[in-house]
Amino acid sequence: MPVLQIALDLMQLNRAVVIAHEAVDGGADWVEVGTPLIKSEGAEAVRTLRREFPGKKIIADTKTMDVGGVEVEIMAKAGANIVTVLGLSEDSTIEEAVMAGRKYGAEVMVDMINVPDKISRSKEVEKLGASYVCLHMGIDTQMKGEEPPIDILKKVVETVSIPVAVAGGITAENAGLYAEAGATDIIVGGAIIKTGDIRAAAENVKKSIAGAKIDTNLAKKYSEENLFEAFSRVSTCNISDAYHKQGVVYGIPPQSLQHKQRMVGRALTVQTANGDWAKPVEAIDQVKEGDILVVDVGGAPVAVWGELATCSAIVMGAKGIVIDGAIRDIDDIREMGFPAFAKSVAPCAGEPKGYGGIGIEIKIGGQKVRTGDWIVGDESGLIVVPKEIAVEVANRALDVHERENRTREEIKRGSTLSKVNELSKWEPVQ
Repeated sequence: MPVLQIALDLMQLNRAVVIAHEAVDGGADWVEVGTPLIKSEGAEAVRTLRREFPGKKIIADTKTMDVGGVEVEIMAKAGANIVTVLGLSEDSTIEEAVMAGRKYGAEVMVDMINVPDKISRSKEVEKLGASYVCLHMGIDTQMKGEEPPIDILKKVVETVSIPVAVAGGITAENAGLYAEAGATDIIVGGAIIKTGDIRAAAENVKKSIAGAKIDTNLAKKYSEENLFEAFSRVSTCNISDAYHKQGVVYGIPPQSLQHKQRMVGRALTVQTANGDWAKPVEAIDQVKEGDILVVDVGGAPVAVWGELATCSAIVMGAKGIVIDGAIRDIDDIREMGFPAFAKSVAPCAGEPKGYGGIGIEIKIGGQKVRTGDWIVGDESGLIVVPKEIAVEVANRALDVHERENRTREEIKRGSTLSKVNELSKWEPVQ
């Protein structure tokens, strides 16, 4: 049966040691000192994990691109059994790495991340002396909703005689598929290290590798078809962290949200004038199931939306309303459970004059909004996510959410937020 390799892609060595022990207790066979951990802690991370796991293979994921002999020597002397070199590197780099490995007792795994022709390059690196090939889909690629291609894995397995590892986006749900396709080393990071119960997560992956069907709903990567589900699982705070504080709408607070209620959907944009409720009401007729009406009134104080418009919007399948202006009948709207965000609440409404437009680009709370962009709102506020990058932002927000879950678990066990993140260690050197 293929081995399970736990990828410790963390910054803090102390956390990595605890997580590694729990993963090994759950069945992890090999322990990988991930690239972030090596960059953060250096060869000491390899030395420490070698001492902690004397009977396990230790993989130093250096992703070496140059001076292969030197880097393999460093990691081998620190206790690594396997050192990774990038398939994109020069042949001479791989040859030097292999020779150093033979001298110091380590094997070389060649990582095929971003290699265009993985099949041909796998043949070449085998001839250069590599002990393993790794088909690796990088995290940035995973965030776009992609998964490691099984068809290429099968072809590489048929082409080379050395073991083939697979990494990137592997979960308990799909690990068995890669085992069936011929991978001999299943490398799993986030689907284990970001969970509250590391041991159980590792056990689930091991069961999947053995052929069991596992459905944990963890570490799933979302695509365009299920973005509503993805954004519904995360908060606006998660999205803001993942999106580097971009897309935040200021000055338009929730007016009718229930506690813990979230508003998620695609924007249908409307532009109108102070008190002119014609275009907002006309836009209801163009609503598709799951749309959120986003109305630009320039912050004007006379209401352009109320209870009757809300009733009509609900019938058409709208999931909420955002108004850079005023709303009224907010007590009735709240009772209907319809999410409404508005700059202000006022009892007065204007007249339906018909100024403005529907489906045009607008600006609310400092953010441009186009029809089709994603709108997410909760008690913390509103965020606009451009439709072109929605899949990546959603997956990155889920990554933030999952990492916070792990941090929360460590705090519950008696740590603190500053200790978990080793804040004092990472403060700038004065």
